[in-house]
Amino acid sequence: MKIAIQGIRGSYHHIVAENYFGQDNAFLECMTFAEMPSLVLNGKADVAVMAIENSIAGAILPNYALIDESSLSIAGEYYLPIHHNLMVLQGQKIEDVKEVYSHPMALLQCRKFFNRYPHIHLVEDKDTAEVARRIQEEQLKGVAAIASSLAAEIYGLDILASEIQTIKDNHTRFVILKKKETPTVLTKASLKFVLKDTSGSLGEVLMELAKHQVNLSKIQSLPIIEKPWEYAFFADLVFEDVQEYKNALKDINAKVSSCKILGEYQNNYK
Repeated sequence: MKIAIQGIRGSYHHIVAENYFGQDNAFLECMTFAEMPSLVLNGKADVAVMAIENSIAGAILPNYALIDESSLSIAGEYYLPIHHNLMVLQGQKIEDVKEVYSHPMALLQCRKFFNRYPHIHLVEDKDTAEVARRIQEEQLKGVAAIASSLAAEIYGLDILASEIQTIKDNHTRFVILKKKETPTVLTKASLKFVLKDTSGSLGEVLMELAKHQVNLSKIQSLPIIEKPWEYAFFADLVFEDVQEYKNALKDINAKVSSCKILGEYQNNYK
């Protein structure tokens, strides 16, 4: 299987892809999320793995828009515990480190750790694992990366400190994107809907979900670009009875101006 991931081997996307699909696959490394949908649509990749939200930082709104704009479907999900590690060339010590490079999200989640090291300058970069690879390839001294333990293993770096994220219970939700197909097990759905411009319209949608025993596990608003100050809602629905879900969907469609199914799949939250 050919899997598009954001980042390179050793990135958190790579870890999710291996955990979800196994190691015996080909990984297509992308430096931006925007590259990924077209790889699946043109057949260069079978699926894409894309981060969609973090338990600390919240939703990755541009990725919601990417999924909505593409004709891909959410076919699954994976929740990954995030463990950030500080790594350097072998033989380097914390006193030698002058700069730490990593993805902006990783830097944000580890900022408190560096309060005790005022001599270290934090620098934003495009990918956690790519920095680790660069340190090894260019033999960069005085430079550290924040990345996964797998990245340290792959690129032969020493881990100076483990679990340096401020909040230890840190998870990221990833979705599996592929061309539309009928799922075998269906217990969760992701929707995008736009409300009618009437009072209480969101409440009516929520009442329909409750009537059909469908749980709203997440709702996220996103601006409609071509309509200033108007918003679309992205929602995750969890259910046990598929028919009740379909009935709820039918009733919701009658109460909104538009509704789009982004994916129907198996709930993987544990």
